[in-house]
Amino acid sequence: MKLNFDPNLDYQMQAIEAVCDLFRGQEVCRTEFTVSMKQPEHQLALGMAETDLGLGNQLTLLDDQLLENLRAVQLRNGLASSDTLTSGDFTVEMETGTGKTYVYLRTIFELNKRYGFTKFVIVVPSIAIKEGVYKSLEITQEHFNGIYAGTPVDFFLYDAKKLGQVRNFATSSTIQIMVATVGAINKKDINNLYKQSEKTGGEKPIDLIKAAQPIVIVDEPQSVDGGLKGAGRTALDAMNPLCTLRYSATHVDKHHMVYRLDALDAYERKLVKQIEVAAATVEDAHNRAFVRLVSVSNKRGNITAKVELSVKTATGVKRQEVTVCDGDELQPLAKRDIYADFRVGEINTSKGEEFLELRYPGGEEFLQLGQAHGDVDRLAVQREMIRRTIREHLDKEKLLRPQGIKVLSLFFIDSVELYRQYDADGNPVKGAYARIFEEEYRRAAKLPAYQGLFNDVDWGYAAEEAHDGYFSVDRKGGWLDTAENNASGRENAERAYNLIMKDKEKLLSFATPLKFIFSHSALKEGWDSPNVFQICTLREMGSERERRQSIGRGLRLCVNQEGERVHGFDINRLTVIATESYEQFAENLQSEIEAETGIRFGVLEQHQFAGITVTSADESLSALGLDRSKKLWEYLKTAGYIDANGAVQDSLKQGLKNGTLALPDTFQAAEREQIIAVLRKVSGRLEVKNADERKPVPLRKDKTGKAVYLSDEFKALWDRIKYQTTYRVQFDNDQLVDDCITALKAAPAISKARLQWRKVDIAIGKSGVQATEKEGASTVVLNESDIELPDLLTELQDRTHLTRRSIVTILTKSGRLDDFKCNPQQFIEQAGEIINRCKRLALVDGIKYHKIGEDHFYAQELFAKDELTGYLRNMLLNTQRSIYEHVIFDSNTERDFADSLEKNDGVELYTKLPSWFKVPTPLGSYNPDWAIVFDKEGEQRLYLVVETKNSLFGDDRRSNENAKIKCGMAHFAALEESENPARYLVATSLEDVLKTTQ
Repeated sequence: MKLNFDPNLDYQMQAIEAVCDLFRGQEVCRTEFTVSMKQPEHQLALGMAETDLGLGNQLTLLDDQLLENLRAVQLRNGLASSDTLTSGDFTVEMETGTGKTYVYLRTIFELNKRYGFTKFVIVVPSIAIKEGVYKSLEITQEHFNGIYAGTPVDFFLYDAKKLGQVRNFATSSTIQIMVATVGAINKKDINNLYKQSEKTGGEKPIDLIKAAQPIVIVDEPQSVDGGLKGAGRTALDAMNPLCTLRYSATHVDKHHMVYRLDALDAYERKLVKQIEVAAATVEDAHNRAFVRLVSVSNKRGNITAKVELSVKTATGVKRQEVTVCDGDELQPLAKRDIYADFRVGEINTSKGEEFLELRYPGGEEFLQLGQAHGDVDRLAVQREMIRRTIREHLDKEKLLRPQGIKVLSLFFIDSVELYRQYDADGNPVKGAYARIFEEEYRRAAKLPAYQGLFNDVDWGYAAEEAHDGYFSVDRKGGWLDTAENNASGRENAERAYNLIMKDKEKLLSFATPLKFIFSHSALKEGWDSPNVFQICTLREMGSERERRQSIGRGLRLCVNQEGERVHGFDINRLTVIATESYEQFAENLQSEIEAETGIRFGVLEQHQFAGITVTSADESLSALGLDRSKKLWEYLKTAGYIDANGAVQDSLKQGLKNGTLALPDTFQAAEREQIIAVLRKVSGRLEVKNADERKPVPLRKDKTGKAVYLSDEFKALWDRIKYQTTYRVQFDNDQLVDDCITALKAAPAISKARLQWRKVDIAIGKSGVQATEKEGASTVVLNESDIELPDLLTELQDRTHLTRRSIVTILTKSGRLDDFKCNPQQFIEQAGEIINRCKRLALVDGIKYHKIGEDHFYAQELFAKDELTGYLRNMLLNTQRSIYEHVIFDSNTERDFADSLEKNDGVELYTKLPSWFKVPTPLGSYNPDWAIVFDKEGEQRLYLVVETKNSLFGDDRRSNENAKIKCGMAHFAALEESENPARYLVATSLEDVLKTTQ
C-alpha cells in the first residue's frame, strides 16, 4: 500500500498560510551568483546569509513588521491579538489526526519557495515521534516533489555518532532538515553536540547550528520544553533559532497563537472520527469492602485523600467518593459493618509517588492512584472488555472489508507480563491477556453472524496471527515495560518503534493478518494508524492527558487499500471500550479538552468575532476587527444572551434553535451567518455517542414481505436519478477579469518598509547585564528607490495560472501598479490571493454536466449491500413511507422534514439518499438529502430530489453550499430525458416543496 495525500485541504492550507504570512515583506527569493573563499562559485539566494561556518537563514524584517504581520494573521483566524512581540515563538494548534506533521513539513517547502529559508530543525519529545516524522518525510517525498518541482531536500536523524551530517547541514545551500529528540540534545555536560569534533572540522556542532540560524519546529512542545526554563527550552534557545514554530493539539504555553483548529472544529467538520463509548461499569458488586484511591492533596500542610467506597444511601448501596485523612475509620463513612476495623494510614502526596496506606484486619496495603482493594475479579471484567472489543471489531469488519478498508483494534494494558511472560529458559509464554484474547477470538468466529469472515481460515494459526504486542525490546529480544528516561531505555524503545513505524503501510494491508495490537506507553504518542476503529483500555485512564492521548491513537480518518482517505462519520467511527460510564467518560473528556486547549465550553470571548468578514459601503471586504467584536459582545450581554463573564445563557441556545436570535441591523445576511456560526460553536459541546444506542437500520418491507425499495414506484424514481454524470467548467474570462479588477481596487493599502528605532539603558551590576527600554522609540519609512523589482507577471502567472494578457488587464485597470513599486512582495502576495479567490467563486458559474452513458449508474442493489447503522437519538423510528424502517437525520431541519413526509398522505414513499449516492463537483462530492415519490391527487406522479436547508435565501448560506446546490441543479437537469423527469428542489420544510409543485 502507498498512502496518498490531498494537497488542497483548506484547513491545512490555512495553517500553512498563517505561518508563511508572518514573513510578509521579506524579500522574494531570487538566486544570484557570488564568490566565496571556501567555494569558487556557488548559488546564494536572498533569505540566506553566509558566515565562516556555512550558510544560514537570514531575516530582513524588523520586529514591528513581524508584529504587524502577526496581528493580521491573528485577526484573520479569529484569535486574540498579541500586544507586543515578546518572543520569536509562534504557536499552531491542530487537533490530533488532522495532519499536523504534513502541515509543518509542507510549511518548510513553502517558506523556502517564498523567502529562501533553507535550514530547519525539528525537535520532538520521544523516539516514537522521531521515527514517525522520519517516516513522514520518506512517504511524502514524492508528493512534495510533484508540488515543488523537485526542489532538492536533505533530511536526517541527528545521531551523536554521525556528526558529519551536521557539517553538511551547515554548509549546504539546499533545504536541510535535521530531526532530533529533545533527550539527544539537552544535556550539555555529556552531549557531543556541545563538544569540538574532527567530524565537524574541529568546530562544536552546536556552533554550526547556531550560525545556520535555523527555523526550529517543535512537535508536541508541552513534552519538549520541560517548563518555561526547563532543559528542553534551554536546548532550543541554544540553537539561536530565527524563530520557533510550535505544533500540538495540547499546548501548555501558547505563546503567539497564529492558527487554531481545536477539538470542536475537527469534530464539527468531520476531520476526525466520531467517538463513541462502550462503557463497562460494575454494578451491585458491594459484597466486599471496596476502597479505591482517587486522588491525594496537600493544601497548606493539610494532607487528605479522596477514596471511593461502597456507601449505604437511602436508595441502596452506591459507590461514592469521600475525603479521608490519616487515621480515619472507614465504617462510619461508609455506614456499613463490612468496613469494620478498616482505617487510613499514611498518605503520600509526592508527585509520581502518590499512595495511601490502607490498614485492615490481618494486613495492610499501599494503594497507588487508581488502584482498588476489594474489587471484583479484574480479569473477569477485562475478559468481557476483550470480548466486546472483538465483537465491535468483527461488526465493523463485515461492513468495511467489502469497501477495501482494513479494521484495526488497539488494547492499552498495564504491563508486559499480562500479555507475554518468559519461562526459566527465556522462552516466551503467553500472558493472561493473550490467552483470553485467543479464546474469545475463536469463540466469536463460531458465531453465525461472523461465519462469512472466517472462510478458509486455518485455526491452527489464525488466532495467534491476529494479534501482537508492541513494547520496548531489550538486547536479547525480550519485551519489557517502556521507559525512556535513560540511554538504555531509549535504545530499547527504539527497537520497538522501528518495528511499528517502518511497517506502517504493511499493517494496513489485507495481506497482513495482524489486526489487534496490545501496548501501553509505547503507543502513547507518535504512532497514529488511520484504521484503528476500536480502543480498549484495560488499564486505568487516570493521569493527566491520558484520555485524550489514548483516543488520539484512533482519531485519524481511515484509508482504503489504495491508500486513499475515506470520509464520513458513517464509516469513521471510533469505539472506545472503557471501564467508566458513558456520561462519566464524556464529562471527563470535556474537562480534559478544557484544561489542555483553553477552550471554555459555553463561554464567549470578546475577540471571537474579530476575524469575521464584513462588506463595507464600497463593497470591499475586511475583517470586523477587535473593537467591533467587543461592541457585539457587549450587545449580546445587554440582550441577556450571555452574562458578564461571557457564559452562554439559555436564551441564546433557544434563539439559535428556533431562529429568533436578534442581532444588530447593521450586519448583512452573510455576516449574520458567520456570527451565528461562532455562537453555535460556543453554545455546543463535543458530542460523544453511546455505543449501546447504535442499532442497524433495516430496509422496510410491505405487507406481502417484499422490500419496499424493490417496488415499481421506487424503481420508477430510481430510474430517473440513478445515472452518473461528468462535468466541464467553462470560465467567462471577461467576467472573471472584471471581478478581479473590482476586488483588487477594493483591497487594503500596501505599506512601505519601515525602520524601527528603540532606545535602551544598559546597566551592568552584580546580577548581570540588564537592558531597559526608555523613551525615544520611533519609526521611519524607508523609500527603497533602488529596489530591484521582481518579474511581476511571471510571479502572478505562477501563482494564479492566468494568461499574461489577463494579468496585464487586471493590473492596469485596477490602478494599483504604484503599490507594486511601494512593496513588491506584499503586492504580489495580496494580488495573487485576490485573483485566486475570484477564480474559486467563478468556478461553478460555467459548469456543464453530461450523462456518462446508460451503463454508468448507481445500482438499486446497493441498498441491500450497504448496511446502515445509526444512533437512537438521531433516528425517526418505525416509519411507514420510507424505504427504511427508520430514518437517520443530521439536524432538526431533517428530522422535521422526515416527520412531515410521514404525515402527508400525498407522499407514496421516500428515502434519505445514502452516502454512496454522490454527485461530482469541483468542490468535492455532493450527497443530496432526499428522493421522494409524490402522488398529486390522482394526477401524474411527481419525482423529487430535495435538499433541505435552514434558509431558502442563498446569502444566508455558505458559498460552498450554494456552489454545490448549483452543481446539483445542473446534474439533475442533465438527466431530464424522460417524459416526467425528477425535479431538484431546495426547501426548508415540506410546505416549501408543496408550494413549488403546485
